[in-house]
Amino acid sequence: MTKPNDNLHYLDIGELASMIRNRSVSCRDVTQALLDRIATLDGGLHAYALVMADTALAQADAADRELAAGTWRGPLHGVPIAVKDLFDIEGVPTRAGMRLRSQPVATRDATVVRRLKEAGAVLIGKPELSEGAYSDHHPSVIPPRNPLRADYWPGISSSGSGVAVAAGMAYGSLASDTGGSIRWPSAANGLTGLKPTWGRVSRHGAAELAASLDHVGTMARSAIDAGILLGAIAGADPDDPTAALVPVPDYAAAAGAGLAGCRIGVDAAWNDGDVDAGTREILANARATFAALGAEIVDVRFPDVAQTVADWVPQCAVEAAVAHRDRYPRMKDDYGAVLASVIDAGNALSGPDYQAILLRRAAFRGRVDRVLATVDVLLTPVQPFAPLTLAQIRTLGAQPDLIASLQRYTCPFNMSGHPTLTLPGGFDEHGMPVGVQLVAPRWHEDALVRAGAAFQARTSWHRRHPEL
Repeated sequence: MTKPNDNLHYLDIGELASMIRNRSVSCRDVTQALLDRIATLDGGLHAYALVMADTALAQADAADRELAAGTWRGPLHGVPIAVKDLFDIEGVPTRAGMRLRSQPVATRDATVVRRLKEAGAVLIGKPELSEGAYSDHHPSVIPPRNPLRADYWPGISSSGSGVAVAAGMAYGSLASDTGGSIRWPSAANGLTGLKPTWGRVSRHGAAELAASLDHVGTMARSAIDAGILLGAIAGADPDDPTAALVPVPDYAAAAGAGLAGCRIGVDAAWNDGDVDAGTREILANARATFAALGAEIVDVRFPDVAQTVADWVPQCAVEAAVAHRDRYPRMKDDYGAVLASVIDAGNALSGPDYQAILLRRAAFRGRVDRVLATVDVLLTPVQPFAPLTLAQIRTLGAQPDLIASLQRYTCPFNMSGHPTLTLPGGFDEHGMPVGVQLVAPRWHEDALVRAGAAFQARTSWHRRHPEL
């Protein structure tokens, strides 16, 4: 059995799984290599809220014993995976980016955590996130640092997940997305993020921000890897009645289907309107790549999103107020100012105003369904401007128009519940990744993995890694 090499931490899950299965590398050696990398790098990157070294090594040893006995659980067997710190792991606190004085230890695993364990994954740690999975880190938390350039935004709220995977400190991560929290960190760190259909994945054991907007998904370095992770955690769950009774496809198999006959929708007016030239160029190149792969590019007209983007804010606020009602305002002093203001706004909204939002949201969902019924996937930007620096992010609170622009291509698909895939489409003149987004009809994450895998077989943007 060989020892891990210098590039082990950047292998695809499939590549690593093959090495583990044929026992050319042990699960313990892989896990120890990543723990050593975390010890070396994370003091400066601040990706992890908690590193679970002892339990990770114990899980790796158990995985090695199973292999020795002839048992292989699948492509996640012995693979170190991170779990965003809003999912319960038995025996450790779930802080959800918060710093409450009383945070009980979880007494059972979240459903997605249990399913990862059943798939043989090694849970290496819990990445940091913004407070309550909203838009700002708690004042006492050092925010994760973008491993590509420290002066650039790492995304929210799955910021720690994005940094951990991009820096080679995990092979993938469980994450969540309420308004863009898988897509922004994926784009900012050059990763692939899969936000599935709302209801595809159980939310049992996950701390809520806004229940009907929260999507549990995956972040990885390729579409295939993101699909492998989704396949392990998706499906109905008696502990979460909103997890749909819908069959779960073999996402890894979908990755090899190619794009012949695939219809990719493009709304040129929406994609280009008030979008900077660099982002438009990368999107145009992605469109040309898909066409060269055999996809048919179809002109579509996407419904106007301005009202839906505006409605996302009070929708999220009301649901956040519900999620925190047992602690807020009783523990208000433990809350940061941003999350507290959101909860206050939710408590202040009237019932009739909220009902009007719900009716508009239902109508928007139906309009999106109609557009997506005509194509296999839709191609859009992730955000309409170049990657943001930390200096630009610090001014966001005073620029509501900039916030709305940032949300233009993300939060509408939380409001509608449709699945999305974010993947790097190129790099800007400063060497920072620019993401593109694919959107599919509900329950068709396999179409996203198919298209994303074909794109990444032709391009190499997803194989660029930080120099650390």
